[in-house]
Amino acid sequence: QVQLLQSGGGLAQPGESLTLSCAASGGNLERYAVGWFRQVPGKEREGIAGVSSTDGRFWYDDSVKGRFTMSRDNAKNAVNLQMGSLKPEDTAVYYCAADLNAWVLTPEVARYWGQGTPVTVSS
Repeated sequence: QVQLLQSGGGLAQPGESLTLSCAASGGNLERYAVGWFRQVPGKEREGIAGVSSTDGRFWYDDSVKGRFTMSRDNAKNAVNLQMGSLKPEDTAVYYCAADLNAWVLTPEVARYWGQGTPVTVSS
């Protein structure tokens, strides 16, 4: 049973950066596709970034492309999400998720979830 533990996040001003981490236990995260999602109250959880389990490719939603960078840290059995040039509209609860599918880009295909980390971007 894979368990995902998130860390990072918090409060940032517009234009600043934050890094989220998602560390796995109970399995080798390198074998899994991992996705980052975010959710604001009243809206569906949306995928914003992902890494493939098959070829290591990354995908980014247009809303974060060029500002967010996802990476694997295999030594720590973790995946990171570096968030730069933050905007108030990035305010949300962020989740990591993993599955043995090729990609985890939509919530319904993810079997394992992190606990969620709030990110607030405000001046």
